[in-house]
Amino acid sequence: MTSFLDPHLSMVRPVTPKTPHGCEDCLRMGSPWVHLRLCLTCGHVGCCDSSPMRHARAHAATDGHPIVQSLEPGEDWRWCFVHEAMV
Repeated sequence: MTSFLDPHLSMVRPVTPKTPHGCEDCLRMGSPWVHLRLCLTCGHVGCCDSSPMRHARAHAATDGHPIVQSLEPGEDWRWCFVHEAMV
C-alpha cells in the first residue's frame, strides 16, 4: 500500500528536535507560528502550513527531507510533503 512512499520512508532516522520549543527559522526571524513539525531526517523543527512562513514545507523542498512528524502534544502522525500523504 505505501510502496510509492518507500524511497522517502528510507530517509527516516531517529532524530532529536533541534529546537523542541519553537520553529528554528521563526525564532531566528521573530515570526509567529501555529504548529510545529519535526523533520524525520535531520531533526529540524519547522512551522506548519497554517503558519505564515510554512518553514517545515520549505525545509522539505530545499533540503530534500520529505517526511515530518507533528510535534504537537497528543498528535502522532507523519506526513510526506512529496506525495502529500499521511505515512
